[in-house]
Amino acid sequence: MADETISDRLIGLLSVRGEDLATEWVDKVTGSLSGRVSRVEVQRDLQELYAALVAALESGSLDGRGEAFGEVRALLTELSRTRAQQGFSPTETATSVFALKVVLEPALDGKDTDVQAYLKFASLLDSLGLFTIEVYTRTREELISAQAEQLMELSTPVVKLWDGVIGVPLVGTLDSARTMVVMEKMLQALIDTGSEQAIIDITGVPAVDTEVAQHLLKTVVAARLMGAECTISGIRPQIAQTIVALGIDFGDIVTKATLADALRHALRRSGVTFSRTAPQAGNR
Repeated sequence: MADETISDRLIGLLSVRGEDLATEWVDKVTGSLSGRVSRVEVQRDLQELYAALVAALESGSLDGRGEAFGEVRALLTELSRTRAQQGFSPTETATSVFALKVVLEPALDGKDTDVQAYLKFASLLDSLGLFTIEVYTRTREELISAQAEQLMELSTPVVKLWDGVIGVPLVGTLDSARTMVVMEKMLQALIDTGSEQAIIDITGVPAVDTEVAQHLLKTVVAARLMGAECTISGIRPQIAQTIVALGIDFGDIVTKATLADALRHALRRSGVTFSRTAPQAGNR
């Protein structure tokens, strides 16, 4: 049987009980999603997909990746992206397509032509089901990447500590990607606040190795090119020993043990003077 004849037979099978088949398809998919998507929403998606599928078959093509199925793939792309954002699994997404095979099977009359047409149609739906998994996977990767960027932004705040002084408290591992975020945010904050002093606090960085030190040095150099002075605080005894053991040279970069010490240094560099006030008699 030629593909065109098979397409005609499939159109006949899908058209004779078209509305009923579409309804049964909606019912089956709604049930498989355990009520997490309303029947109205499923009906809207699948009825539109059903109509596009029949229209594609009318072209005589059975190639799910071909031009005739462009509209079908566009609808499946939208469906897959929505399901991924809603938290459904790729299996649940693909099953929405595969369910049409189960719905169509009772409509067969047992003739060889129907069996051949069904097998071709099943192969087509398998191809379209795999397409939904591909789109789903890409969407999930995009979502994960976007969430990772958001987390990186949140984990790298830049705060104004004083007029002319900003602070960058770092927590966690400092890698190349995060260094770029730190550098960009700090340089932008220097411009926005007109600050000339920046404190990079590494109290929350678990360990400092050669790579981390290089990242810090690059950030300091970038700030200097903007006309700002950087102070690195949070140099704990263990980190100090590691830096010495690795032979890391911070050159003329000012380092302090605590954020308070670094802030005091930055304020003095900014021209702020400190005076000690004698305690009152009642507070002794």
